Amino acid sequence: MSIDFKALKDSQRLLMEADLAPIQGTRFQPTGFPDLGAAEYTGPDGTTRMLLVESAQSVANRLEAVCWDEPSDDWAEPLKGLPLVKVTDENGEPLINSVLAAHRLNSPYILEGKDKTVFNMLKEELAHMEDGRVDIRKLAATLMKIDTNAVLHGVFLAKKDLAGGRLRLPRALSGFIEAEDVKVAASGGVKLDSVNPSGDSSKGFGNVPYARDEFVAPKITAYFNLDLAQIRAFGLGEAAENLLIGLSLFKIRRFLDQGLRLRTACDLECRDLRVTRPDGFEIPESKTIEDAMPGLIESAASAGLFNDPRVTTVTYRK
Repeated sequence: MSIDFKALKDSQRLLMEADLAPIQGTRFQPTGFPDLGAAEYTGPDGTTRMLLVESAQSVANRLEAVCWDEPSDDWAEPLKGLPLVKVTDENGEPLINSVLAAHRLNSPYILEGKDKTVFNMLKEELAHMEDGRVDIRKLAATLMKIDTNAVLHGVFLAKKDLAGGRLRLPRALSGFIEAEDVKVAASGGVKLDSVNPSGDSSKGFGNVPYARDEFVAPKITAYFNLDLAQIRAFGLGEAAENLLIGLSLFKIRRFLDQGLRLRTACDLECRDLRVTRPDGFEIPESKTIEDAMPGLIESAASAGLFNDPRVTTVTYRK
């Protein structure tokens, strides 16, 4: 089986759902937010208790993390050859990269240091946008050359010297995880100090009991949305469109296969992955997608869509 791109040519969105469940036991720990804790809410029927297990922002980060091989400081094997920006420290040691950095290309380690390589590259490519409307197609083409992943993840280049800080590209691939009909599984514990049980807890001494809320739910679902209309609107051509779709499917499959240990007490597994739109499209297995990626990358390179060299290296100096 290969990736059937033709089955998607008339669709505005590729929508997918994955049924998840705890890999052991029944409890799971959701993401928490400052001053809020777990994000519980009432469903549209007015009665069902819902829970946000993983936010869109977090899923976006996790979809990137599964693409990166930390030991080799490079893309995972099927993705090697994709353009990106690497940042080293003054000793030449790896510091961060545009795949993992907060705000991606807008990372201060890329744009705010003394090394202005990427800043000047963006300035040169996008200089004509200082006045008038932002040309999203040109912005997408520039990102495709420098940091292909950013075309899917989206960017906000909030620098006044770059088109007045107006360079924004919406996220093309998004996802989140929800649980339905949730119930609290209350528990707790104690931090034990066998040396000084009654010591000053504000300084880290003493026994400190605590409460802990986890959850159970009969249904946990991961949702993924690939905006095909947006990708086509960039006008990058068929080679770019196929690469971006393939990269999106790679991310989703690898996240569901390898990235579902979200927290210590939230280790999930995928029971089923299905397409809800369009009808008739079937998501290929991981091996099929992995085998297809090198060819898709080189097709985009042959179409002149990438920088040469494909890896831009920046040295971060304050």
